[in-house]
Amino acid sequence: MRSKAPSGALDPGRGNQAGTGLRLRGRDREIAAVRETLDTVRGGRGACVVVEGVPGAGKSRLLAELHERAQGCGFEVVSIRADEFDQYAAGAALQSALQGSDGSGRAAAAGDDQRLWLLDSIADALEDLTQRAPVLVLVDDAQWADPATLFVLRTLPGRLAASPILWVLAVRSETERPIVARVREDLERLGARWLTLGPLAPRDLEHIAADVLGEQPSPGLARMLRGVAGNPFLAIELVRSYADTGAVKAEAGVAGGRLYHDIPVGFRLSVAARVEQLPEDAVRLLQIGSVLGREFDFGAAARMLGRQAGSLLPGVEAALNAGLLSADGPRLAFRHDLMRQAVHENLPEAVRTALHREAAESLRATGARSAEVAWHVVMAGGPVDDEAVTALHTAVRDLSSTAPDAAADFARRIAGLLPPRDPRRVGLLTDAAEYLGRTRRVHEALDLVDAALSDGLEPPQEANLRLVAAEIHQAAGEDAAAMTHLQRALDLPALPSDLRVLLRKTQATGHVYLGNITAAEQADTGLVEASYRSPDPAVVISVMVFQSQTFFYRGRLARALELAEGAAERASAETVPPHLRPPRIPALWLATVLTTTDRLADTERVLREGQHEAEMLGLGWSLPHWHVRRACALLEQGALDDAAVEAEASLAVADELEITQQNPQARSVLALVETSRGDLARAGEHLRAAEAGSGTNAQRYGLWTALARACLAAAEGRHTAAAAALTGGFEDREPTSLLALSPSHWPGIVRIALRGEAPAVAHAVSDALRTLTSRDDSQEIIRAVRAHVDGLRHGDPRALAAAITGYRSTGRRLALAAAHEDLGELMAASADPASAIPHLEEAGRLASASGALRDHERIRRRLQRLGVRAGAPSQDTIAPPGWGSLTESERKLVPLVVDGLTNRAIADRLYVSVHTVNTHMRHIFTKLGINTRVELTRLAVERGDIADGAG
Repeated sequence: MRSKAPSGALDPGRGNQAGTGLRLRGRDREIAAVRETLDTVRGGRGACVVVEGVPGAGKSRLLAELHERAQGCGFEVVSIRADEFDQYAAGAALQSALQGSDGSGRAAAAGDDQRLWLLDSIADALEDLTQRAPVLVLVDDAQWADPATLFVLRTLPGRLAASPILWVLAVRSETERPIVARVREDLERLGARWLTLGPLAPRDLEHIAADVLGEQPSPGLARMLRGVAGNPFLAIELVRSYADTGAVKAEAGVAGGRLYHDIPVGFRLSVAARVEQLPEDAVRLLQIGSVLGREFDFGAAARMLGRQAGSLLPGVEAALNAGLLSADGPRLAFRHDLMRQAVHENLPEAVRTALHREAAESLRATGARSAEVAWHVVMAGGPVDDEAVTALHTAVRDLSSTAPDAAADFARRIAGLLPPRDPRRVGLLTDAAEYLGRTRRVHEALDLVDAALSDGLEPPQEANLRLVAAEIHQAAGEDAAAMTHLQRALDLPALPSDLRVLLRKTQATGHVYLGNITAAEQADTGLVEASYRSPDPAVVISVMVFQSQTFFYRGRLARALELAEGAAERASAETVPPHLRPPRIPALWLATVLTTTDRLADTERVLREGQHEAEMLGLGWSLPHWHVRRACALLEQGALDDAAVEAEASLAVADELEITQQNPQARSVLALVETSRGDLARAGEHLRAAEAGSGTNAQRYGLWTALARACLAAAEGRHTAAAAALTGGFEDREPTSLLALSPSHWPGIVRIALRGEAPAVAHAVSDALRTLTSRDDSQEIIRAVRAHVDGLRHGDPRALAAAITGYRSTGRRLALAAAHEDLGELMAASADPASAIPHLEEAGRLASASGALRDHERIRRRLQRLGVRAGAPSQDTIAPPGWGSLTESERKLVPLVVDGLTNRAIADRLYVSVHTVNTHMRHIFTKLGINTRVELTRLAVERGDIADGAG
C-alpha cells in the first residue's frame, strides 16, 4: 500500500484518468455533492462519503478532484491507496501515513491486542491535524485495504464526528470481503453520503474522446464508444488505441462480450493485441509483473525471469511507451489495475498458479512483506510446504494484534490448504478459535473448536484447543462450560507438565468465578508450588492473584491485600507485560481488594496508573474492565455522575473493540445510578441489558444484577419483589457473596430484606459479617457496616451512631448518608422526633452532593413531615438540559476545549482515560444541543466564564 503525507496527493500516474490532464466529464452531480460536503466539514462537523462504482468508472479520478479542491480550501489531506495483498497486511497504512506526516506518533509496546492503541494513535494524530485545519482522509481501492485500516474506518468516523474530518472511501461495487461490507453498513448508519458512479451518457463519452484527440470524434468512433457501456476508462483506452492505429480491429476492441472477473472480454483482447506488438522482453516483464501485483518491484521481476535488471531496460522502455506501465514511484506499476488483470487473466490458469507459487518462494527468500508472500500462497493454492506455512503462520499472528477476526479468517483459509490430520492445520485452527474469541464471533469460535475436536487429535493438541475454548467461555461468563472443557483436557494422558499446570490454574480460577472457594482451596497446595517454580512470570503472578482471591473471599482481607500488592509490584517490575486476562491483572484485582478496605482512596491511584499503562501498551481488551472497576469504586465513593461516565465508557470501548460480552457489571452500575437519580425507566433499561448479558454465571455478575433489580423494585414500592430478588444470592452465612459487592451496598441488602419480609436474608448477611470480622477485624469499614446492619436489624440507635462515626473516615458519602437517614427515621418515630432533623438534613446534603436526586427527594419529604422546609437539591442535580446541567467533571473540560486541546491532551492533563473524556464530551454536546467543538467554544466564550471552568 502506498502512503502519502498529508500534503501529498493521490498518485497521479495510477488513478483512473488521474494525471492525464483530462477534464472530469459527466460527474457534475458528484462534484456538487463534494463541494457541499467540504463546506459542511469546514463548518466544524465531520462527514463521510463513499464513492462506489465498477472498475474504470472514475473513482480515483473523482478522489483526485476532491483532493485538489480540498487543498484549495485549506484542508490537510491524508491519502492512501490499497493493493490486493494488503488484505493480509498487519498494521494500518492509515497510521503509517499519519506518522509519516511529522514523524510523531506513540509507539506501541509488544502486546497481543493492539486494536485500542491503534484507534487511539490514529485519533490522536487526526485531532492534532484538526487543530491547524480541517482534514480530508482519502482511501482509494478500499475493497483491498488492510484489515486494521478497515477497522479504523468502521470506528473513528463516529468517535470523531465532532471534529472537522471528511472521510472518503472509494470502493468497487462488488466485493467479496465481509469486513468491507460491514464498513459500508456502519458508515451508512452514520449518515455517510453515497456517490455511485454509474455509466456516462454517450454525449459525455464523446466529450472525453474530444479531450483525448483534440478534436471531435468521427461518426465511426462515436459509434464504437457506445460499446464501452458508459465506462470512462474503457472509452479513453478505445480512443487512444484509435488515435495510435487510425482504426480499431473488431476483434481487438474494448467493447462487447461478457465480463470475466470484472474485465470485458473485448478489453482483454485489446490489451493482448497491444502486448503482442511489444518485444519479447516487454511481454515477459508484463506477464511476471501482472503476477506480482499492480505495483511491483523491478528487481523481483528480474529475478523471476532469471535476468540481470539492466538487460531488461529495453523491455521496460517499450512497456512504458505503450502506456501499459508507469514509473512515477519507486516501483513499476500498471497504469490501471484493469490492465494488470487483463494481462494476468490472459495467462493460462496452470501458468498463473505456478508463477504465484514461485513468486511466494522468491519474495520469502528476499525478506519481502509477509502480506505479499501470503497473497501469492493463497493465489497459488495447495500444496503448501513447511517454510510457506511457517511464514503464513507468522503473518497470521502479526495480523492478530490489530485485526483478530481477519487473522482468524486467514488462518482458516490457510488451514484449508492442508490435509485434515496435518498438525500444522490443528495449530492454525487453534489460533483461529483464539482470535475469534476476542471478537463477537464467539459462537463461530466454539463451533470451530467442536469441528476440530472431532478430527481425532493428539492429547496435547486437544488439551490446547480445549484450553482456548475454556478461556472463551470464561470471557463470556459461561464458567460451567469452561470447567467441562478444562476437566476433559486434564483427563487426557501424556500432557506436558507446563500445559497441565496452566490447565489446573485456569480451572482453579474457574472455581473462584463460580464461587466455589472450597474447591479452589483444595487445588491450592500442589498448584501453587508448581506455579511458583514456573519460569514464566505470568504464571507466578497469576497464581499470586489466585491466592489473594481465595483469601479475599474467605474474608482474610489483610492477607489478600498483601498478596495483591505483591503481585502488582512483581508485574510492574517485568520489562514485558505478562499475558494475563481480567480480573487476573494484578492492579485490577488490587483495586477490587482496596475498594473493600479502608484504603478506598488508594483505589483511584491504582486504577489511574494501571489504566494509563494499559492504554500506553495498547492492551485494548482490558480497558472495559478498568473502566467498570473505576465505576464501582466511584459508586462506592458516592460520585454517581462520574461512576456513570466510567460505566458508559466501559460499554463504549467494548463496542468499539467488538468484544463479545459487554460486562454486565457496567449495566448494573448504571441501573443503580439511575435508580438513585430517580430515572427509573432508564434504570429498567440498563437492568434488562445487564440481565441479558449475565451469561450462565450468577456468581461473577449475577449478584450485581440482583442488587440492581432489588434496588429498582424497592424504588418502585415493590418491596416483596425487591426482597425476592436477593433470595438465593445472599443467604449463605459465609462472606463470599457479600464480598462480590462493595461494602456500602451491604446495609441496603438488609434494609430491602427487612422491608420485604425476608428476615432470613437479613440474618444471613449479619452472620456473614460476624464471620468476616472474626477472621479479620483490621478494617474500620467492615466494623462500620456491621454496626449499620445491627442497627437496622435491631432498631438500635447506638449501633447506627457507631456506624456514622465509622463511616466518616472511610470516604463513602452515600453509606454515610444512608446511616444518617436510617438513624433519622428511627428518631422520627421516637419520643423526641426533633432529634431526627439534623440527621435527615445531613443525609439530604450528602445525597444531593452525590447526585442522588431520588434519595434527596425522599429525605426532603420526611423533613417536611417533621415541619422542616427543606431546600431543593443542588443545581447540578436538577438542572434541565443546558449549561447549568453540566457536572463538575464536565465543566473542567470546557476551558481545555476552548484552549484547543484535543481529547487526548485533555485526558493527559486531567490524568484520566481518553475514553472517559470522549464520554464526557458526548454528554456535553447532548446537554447543550450542539454537535461540534467549534460550537462549544463559541458558547463558552459568549458566557465569558471559561477562565476557571466555572459554570
